[in-house]
Amino acid sequence: MKKDGLKQSLDHSIDQIILMFIDWYVEKGKVDPLDRIYLVNQLLELLGKKGLEIEPSQKKINLSHLDLLDHLIKYAVDNKIVEDTSSEKDIFGAKIMNIVTPRPSEVNDQFWKLYAQDIIKATEYFYAFSKESNYIKTREIAKNIEYKHQTEYGEIEITINLSKPEKDPKNIAAAKIEKLNYPVNMLCMENEGYAGNKTHPGRSNHRIIRMDVSGELWGFQYSPYSYYNEHAIFLSKAHRAMNVGEQAIKNLLDILTTLPHYFVGSNAGLPIVGGSILSHDHYQGGRHTFPLEHADIEQAFQLENLPDVKAGIVKWPMSVIRLQSEDKQSLEQAAKKVMDTWKAYSDQSVDVLAYTNGTPHNAVTPIARRRKKLFELDLVLRNNRTSDTFPDGIFHPHPHVQHIKKENIGLIEVMGLAILPPRLERELDTVKEFLLGKDVQVAPVHRKWAEALKEKENLVTPETVKEIIYHEVGEIFLQVLKDAGVFKRNEQGKKAFIRFLDRLKKA
Repeated sequence: MKKDGLKQSLDHSIDQIILMFIDWYVEKGKVDPLDRIYLVNQLLELLGKKGLEIEPSQKKINLSHLDLLDHLIKYAVDNKIVEDTSSEKDIFGAKIMNIVTPRPSEVNDQFWKLYAQDIIKATEYFYAFSKESNYIKTREIAKNIEYKHQTEYGEIEITINLSKPEKDPKNIAAAKIEKLNYPVNMLCMENEGYAGNKTHPGRSNHRIIRMDVSGELWGFQYSPYSYYNEHAIFLSKAHRAMNVGEQAIKNLLDILTTLPHYFVGSNAGLPIVGGSILSHDHYQGGRHTFPLEHADIEQAFQLENLPDVKAGIVKWPMSVIRLQSEDKQSLEQAAKKVMDTWKAYSDQSVDVLAYTNGTPHNAVTPIARRRKKLFELDLVLRNNRTSDTFPDGIFHPHPHVQHIKKENIGLIEVMGLAILPPRLERELDTVKEFLLGKDVQVAPVHRKWAEALKEKENLVTPETVKEIIYHEVGEIFLQVLKDAGVFKRNEQGKKAFIRFLDRLKKA
């Protein structure tokens, strides 16, 4: 029987683990052999050890650098160097990894050298580097439940997100007491190399690529808990709130010019319809083809004075206008027309109001990509109004689907990738047991849905129950997207969309 990483090396002392950890990097060519003694000494200091008492073991064991990292963290916990909480262990693990992780200047130098030879090789290098340094939590991400669901709009993607650790009660309590203003937020450049504390994650092993975006200095990094391949984040060096306007479109297209094999997009700049940190100007991107990209234009139209821009409504459960052109400036002008027109547009027949007492409600989620020479821009129309009937948002997941998804619908979900909460793993297991006729207590939020499923599905077996549940969850996420659409996919909504297009064509 194969032993796991921690059990496999119980016979090895911490001194041997330290040496094996550094030797892994030497043998893989990740660090210069000349630095071996120096790195061992750095690790000894971090672990509170005065020296080594043994020579390396000759016994070879099959452990990865991350397995060895686990041992080092365990030693720190056992010897009261760090507290036994997920955040303290994560902070300490980042400090260990920082010892063998090149400095930001070295990483940037290597990235741009590779970029000069092959753009794709440059991003592949940085992505692999970010995983190897344990900044991207590959082992945690592997726990996620992922599958695809077929709909009339093509396949959509479902993820039950199990990667992010739940907050420790001790850290929640500490956060109420310890309030620091540095780094300003989770996205600013000052996170690079920051040790972390009870209210802020460890970023000792974090590295950011510097790049020019429309004449400004920006950073390019990956998400620690990636939701898709090469899940990138682009962040401004300047501390400023998100502003998803004309400049944002210029920035997105400029990033595409630098990284043409990526998509890049932004959350809308208003609460409820904005899915991430609105306090710092940033975008998300990466190397993944989302379901929205496969969706076709179902009704083309022409914008006045922009003959080289193709425009159309996309067949999608949300309200999406697609613009295409080989000319970036023309595309920017077209996007400005759409955004300016939408910002001031109201249609009470479909509950769309641009303002309430001067408070804006209309926003756009923009997504940019390349199709060979073409620049393509999807502008998803959003509105963040609430009402007595829908206090969480009129164009937000409605109450009857909130047992599956209650959170905001942001950029990633707009494109057809559901990020569902971790509670669903255990809750859906209970629903499965219920459908199989077992005496279990279904969570109150799911009870009505589970009973309806049981009545609907009379051929549930242990072999089919998982497929049935996953299918129904996929259908619910499809409904979530429909709820978030400002112009519904019914006759009334389609006519309302045409009225908006009539206004847009005259702009």
